[in-house]
Amino acid sequence: MVGDSIAMTSRAPDRVRSIEERLAAVPRPIPVLSRDEAAALTSRQREILTELTKLISNGFSHLTMADLAGELGCSLRTLYGIAGSRDLLVLVACDRNLWGAGRTAREAVGPEGELRALAGVRRYLRAATRAVSATTPAFSADLAALPGGRQINEAHTTYLVAMTKELLDIAVEQGDIEPIETLVMAHAMAGISNVFIQPDVIGTLSGSPKEASDQVVDIILGGLTARTPESK
Repeated sequence: MVGDSIAMTSRAPDRVRSIEERLAAVPRPIPVLSRDEAAALTSRQREILTELTKLISNGFSHLTMADLAGELGCSLRTLYGIAGSRDLLVLVACDRNLWGAGRTAREAVGPEGELRALAGVRRYLRAATRAVSATTPAFSADLAALPGGRQINEAHTTYLVAMTKELLDIAVEQGDIEPIETLVMAHAMAGISNVFIQPDVIGTLSGSPKEASDQVVDIILGGLTARTPESK
């Protein structure tokens, strides 16, 4: 009978996804500029956004659009062609900088054929935390006070945590670490950088947020290394 043949037919196993496919499937933050808006930027506007990231690194609450245009050597019309207000312009520049850091971090993981996920976690997070290496207390306070500022940091931190969890899951599968609560460890390693840039924390650090984040990652990864058969 047809019904019997269907019941007896075993389900074909799912194709095992490659590491590249698993990492690519991690949901990414929604950018401030849509894809069409980003594609419409001129080369000069892209340069301005890069320069703006450096300009506002020591705080921006005191700067108007006219001030920014003067410092950047462009017209107000050029700035308003990117965003309709100073606040939105700052958000676009910060978001674009974090997206760039994310791409660099993803490339730092390494080629799939040579990938040991545990080493990939360290390379990934060290590259990702470069985005906060130059964060100053003044910038941190101004961004936290900006509508949407905290949300941008949280969105990119969520992505860092998800990518770190996926790499830790792979490291467990590869036998480099013992089975653990990978989501908890991912939050501890990747989420900590967002803590270190908070206005009430950054001023208490003896070094940069990146240095503090890298120290935490090294300590945790050192403790996660799978025991060798001889040590068991």
